[in-house]
Amino acid sequence: MARRGRLEQAETLIEARALRSAKLSDRQLAKQLGVARSTLQGWKARAAASDCPPALAQFLESPEGVQWLHRQVIAAHFAITLLGGAGVRVVCQFLELSGLAQFVAASYGTQQGLNAALEEALGAYAREQRAKLAEGMPYREITVCEDETYHPEICLVGLEPVSNFILLEQYAKDRSAATWTQALEAALQGLAVGVNQGTSDEAKGLLGHVQKQLGAHHSPDLFHVQHEVAKAISLPLARQADQAESEVTQAQAHLEAQHQARSAYQSQPQRPRGRPPAFDQRVKQALCELVQAERGCEQAKARQVEGREIVHELGVAYHPYELNTGQPQPPERVAERLHGCWKRLHALAEEADLTERARQRIGKAQRVTIQLIATIGFFFATVQARIEALSLAPELETALYQHLIPAIYLDRVADRSTHAKQRQQLRTLSATLLAPLRQPEHLLNQLAVQEREHLEQLAGECADLFQRSSSCVEGRNGQLALHHHGRHRLSNRKLTALTVVHNYFIRRPDGTTAAERFFRRPPDPVFERLLEFLPPPPRPARKRPRAPKSSYLLPVAA
Repeated sequence: MARRGRLEQAETLIEARALRSAKLSDRQLAKQLGVARSTLQGWKARAAASDCPPALAQFLESPEGVQWLHRQVIAAHFAITLLGGAGVRVVCQFLELSGLAQFVAASYGTQQGLNAALEEALGAYAREQRAKLAEGMPYREITVCEDETYHPEICLVGLEPVSNFILLEQYAKDRSAATWTQALEAALQGLAVGVNQGTSDEAKGLLGHVQKQLGAHHSPDLFHVQHEVAKAISLPLARQADQAESEVTQAQAHLEAQHQARSAYQSQPQRPRGRPPAFDQRVKQALCELVQAERGCEQAKARQVEGREIVHELGVAYHPYELNTGQPQPPERVAERLHGCWKRLHALAEEADLTERARQRIGKAQRVTIQLIATIGFFFATVQARIEALSLAPELETALYQHLIPAIYLDRVADRSTHAKQRQQLRTLSATLLAPLRQPEHLLNQLAVQEREHLEQLAGECADLFQRSSSCVEGRNGQLALHHHGRHRLSNRKLTALTVVHNYFIRRPDGTTAAERFFRRPPDPVFERLLEFLPPPPRPARKRPRAPKSSYLLPVAA
């Protein structure tokens, strides 16, 4: 006879209580329920022997109580080991402190096995949902943000930045272009998507993987350009400003010393013979030195401010649309603004007399300008191709080019802005661009609802086409580093489980998961499916008294 699970045992006990009114003997009752009489008696004795309040024991021996215990234990594993980054021993301690250890086996071995089953269930859930959601998925072109991290094994990570869906997260032997391509092609197998752009740093393996093997456009990560510039100028300019402030302090002290010396000389009751010291000349000289030091300090701080402004201007200039007007910025205009930044930067380096090492860093960052301008050109060419493929009326094309796409893009930039004032300005400008399209007489509002929704979706995809940062991958690498720090090793099973939690469980403020945004259909609730996959937790083992430890020094008979 197959061993009955905990939930079946609880259901059998409920059925036994219901049949008790028929005045059956224990033997007849056990025969009718299909269990051995001794087994049935053991189940009833175990429920009666609990130390907890009778009402609580009765509830936890019911089917509802078993399901409640099941949810609590799985929730503890899910929240502590996958969301919180702690280990199984913390789960065991939680069961002990919460009192659940009276009803659930809280030993490390039992809970470690349950945790392994949980991670396996997450992997099975992801495979099932991926196949289900990919069925009937319309084809589309996507951007992939890629980078690697180290645990210390090389871990390749690739995300789709719009949905933040992790496409690729696995360990590899190296980070060559061939390895990247093989891993990404395997990750995209069965999905109706194509990669038309990759955003990453300037690593040679990633460049070869995106440009040569995938045949896609490579968009540089602007952060690495700004970071290289900041490394070149920030510390030298800060040192110069600190040195200038120190010189001002010294000049002030020197001037004060001259004043005190003159006062001390003049306050003497009897002045010494001879010509008095030229205190006025000394004070004047010290004052000139102070003014010169203050001027140098102001110049050093002004160079610091200008350096920050140039780094900021690099980010402001690198947009397909003007952030102040919402008008398109052609590649020529972006190139002009970027070259203006580099010209100011070289002049700053000359004025501050930066080292050759710092100038090389600036030159390294400047070399990426060609790729930045090419990305602007790629953006406008792709947008034009997608809109022309619809064969729209000229008025509708103008509405998309000049109003709808810029408005959506500015709204996306506003969401990522860290300053409230800038967010408000961008959203106001976005609403201004949308105002003519919301007029009843506009041709856009005379279309069918489905056609308008399709054009709005297309405009959103065009606005999302410009990706200048791989910060989503950097953030994910940081999360993996926290989990790795707590465990010192991430197995393939654990890495898969963490990927599934990111894709199918974590939600944005709008309530959507990454999988829902990527597949454009909601997946089944991951936690509820885990409760279906996993069996109820086992009961705690019977407490066995431990023999007292004998003394090392046995008593000696007198």
